[in-house]
Amino acid sequence: MSTTLSASTLLAVPLAPLVGAALAGILGTTFGGNVIGRRASHTLTILGVLIAFILSAMTLKSVAVDGARFNETIYEWMVVGGLKMEIGFMVDGLTAMMMVVVTFVSLMVHLYTIGYMEEDAGYNRFFAYISLFTFSMLMLVMSNNLLQLFFGWEAVGLVSYLLIGFWYNKPTAIFANMKAFLVNRVGDFGFILGIGLIVAHTGSLNYTEIFAKAPELGSLGFPGTDWMLVTVICICLFIGAMGKSAQFPLHVWLPDSMEGPTPISALIHAATMVTAGIFMVSRMSPLFEMSDTALNFIMIIGAITALFMGFLGIIQNDIKRVVAYSTLSQLGYMTVALGASAYSAAVFHLMTHAFFKALLFLAAGSVIMGLHHNQDIRWMGAVRKYMPITWITFLLGTLALIGTPLFSGFYSKDSIIEAVHFSNLPASGFAYLAVLAGVFVTSFYSFRLYFLVFHGKERYDQNPDAHHGHGDDHGHDDDHGHHGDGKPHESPWVVTVPLILLAIPSVVIGYMTIEPMLFGDFLKDAITINSEGHPAMAKFAEIFQGPLAMVSHALYTPPLYLALGGAVTAWYMYLINPAVPTAIRRALKPVVTILENKYYLDWFNENVLAKGARGLGIGLWKGGDRTLIEGGVVNASWKLIGWVSSLVRQAQTGYLYHYALVMIVGVLLFTTYFVWLAK
Repeated sequence: MSTTLSASTLLAVPLAPLVGAALAGILGTTFGGNVIGRRASHTLTILGVLIAFILSAMTLKSVAVDGARFNETIYEWMVVGGLKMEIGFMVDGLTAMMMVVVTFVSLMVHLYTIGYMEEDAGYNRFFAYISLFTFSMLMLVMSNNLLQLFFGWEAVGLVSYLLIGFWYNKPTAIFANMKAFLVNRVGDFGFILGIGLIVAHTGSLNYTEIFAKAPELGSLGFPGTDWMLVTVICICLFIGAMGKSAQFPLHVWLPDSMEGPTPISALIHAATMVTAGIFMVSRMSPLFEMSDTALNFIMIIGAITALFMGFLGIIQNDIKRVVAYSTLSQLGYMTVALGASAYSAAVFHLMTHAFFKALLFLAAGSVIMGLHHNQDIRWMGAVRKYMPITWITFLLGTLALIGTPLFSGFYSKDSIIEAVHFSNLPASGFAYLAVLAGVFVTSFYSFRLYFLVFHGKERYDQNPDAHHGHGDDHGHDDDHGHHGDGKPHESPWVVTVPLILLAIPSVVIGYMTIEPMLFGDFLKDAITINSEGHPAMAKFAEIFQGPLAMVSHALYTPPLYLALGGAVTAWYMYLINPAVPTAIRRALKPVVTILENKYYLDWFNENVLAKGARGLGIGLWKGGDRTLIEGGVVNASWKLIGWVSSLVRQAQTGYLYHYALVMIVGVLLFTTYFVWLAK
């Protein structure tokens, strides 16, 4: 039985996509002289990600079957005092699972992009970006130290900036990528403060060394306060996760990221960037387990995100934005699980969500292609007749999202709800109500989307914006060669094959993996839980009797009926009696206005925070720089010197007898002084 993994094999996993990105980004663009064409660019990048996926799958097999582990330094960059800055890998169950999920979803997105970006002028550049994105995420999840984690953390943020603003001539895309970049900087400021506190009190960046000193951190107070040091560290780290994993109120960047091409929506929202925060908190579980205050804070933030972002999904009409708000809500579920110390349930939902959410985004992109760039679900309808593969796969993804029994989302979402129910933290009561209500909300907006797009009357020929560049992907280089107002059509095989391949794990992966991931040894050495203080998962384990028994147990629990109620309500309101939504909208106009303005958070950020920061900056410039520094320090100093010089200058007359008089007076003064001393 193997117990170690090959360092060279592991190194090849992130380097393969990096090489593909470099070749396509340099040789396939104007920067490198367009040496290679489109086919060579997508072949090289897909080959790199395919190699990474195969090696990741082999690593997962070794970890899961043979019990293999790896935790070594690959390269020592520098030593500052006693602080080592290294490149190294830690591969256990958590890392191996993330490696496979990231590379598989990325591979599907790469294949899909061949069809979706077929006629885009930035085709080669796009492949370089998404391959570089994959490299960045792999470096993040494979790291064994905080320095490399932070490198991957910032790298995915940088590449997401490039991808969201891929169409850089589009003003809304430029605004969206700048918004994403700035909001993530807020979270990252907290994250780097947390890392700084860890380094200051442990003298190390290495996970193993930090976790070994965790008991010492747990006994220290934060200087000048009554807070525990570990609580401050955990909250700072989680603020970083709030930005990267789009938790309230730092979630505002994620819906606007829809301005990028659809493949990017799938990559950012499914398996890569937004899951980084969930992964980081799970990896740092030995620290978070020592602070109930931090866990309560995490649970409350997650509960708010899970429920209130779901409400926003109800009133969206853009097909991609509905799916985007469902991502925010599901990230809230994962965060609630982290707060309940159900780290394995959070990671389990991360994995299942990666498959069915990537499926939903790519299927949404297929619909957009088939409907000639229309993204408004009010002008769709009956698409299932024309796009059968897209229809079936979208339905499977929707059933997984709402937690239909036997589908992957059922096992992961119900596990989170059960864990929150068993949690003994004060915030668990509010969180439990939020995640239960979120089940109904998720089912309602998901089936609202499904029914408006694939059922009902055909409305695609009634779109008033059909010739006015409506939609995020319309009116740009992303034309795919489809024009006119013809009937919808099924997408090419490079688009539908990834949908089918993603639909398979969306259905079966939960049933296959729930037992080893939640109750087996797969994540045992990757996640630390204080079962006495936080018994949620231990109590859940007592009632778990297998995946099939979990389905029968669901018949006696609220989530199943809430999900069914949401689907039936959407069916009645949007297929049977479409007048009901209009009446409700009219009756609840103030509430709808709040939802349409997204709780006025964007307004607050732009008119209070941004303008306040601008006013503060102008005040510091005028009052501090110009008045105090220039006027008070710089100008005052030369004026003082000039004044003193003007006085001293009076003594420089140029007459010899004046100087002789000064010398005689000086001698008299010195003589008088020494005579006085002698007395």
